[in-house]
Amino acid sequence: MEQRTTRLTVLIDPRKKELFEQLCAREDQTPSQVVRRLIRSYIEQRLGRPWQPGEPIDALLALESPAADGASGASGNAPRALPKTR
Repeated sequence: MEQRTTRLTVLIDPRKKELFEQLCAREDQTPSQVVRRLIRSYIEQRLGRPWQPGEPIDALLALESPAADGASGASGNAPRALPKTR
């Protein structure tokens, strides 16, 4: 698990934020937990494999999955559904 944190500010529509917060609450998750899970999923999708926090960023970017560069068409960039956690 990551040890340090940093802040990420995201500007979104107020209604979308409210809905997001309510959906998170229904799953007993904080919005931060869900966003961290989404970010990790995105990273792993782009890398094409599981990611470990201690891996050097430069090496990871050099090894990025070829399918993640958009060469496979629009479907290669479609977001995947995240599993429900409880």
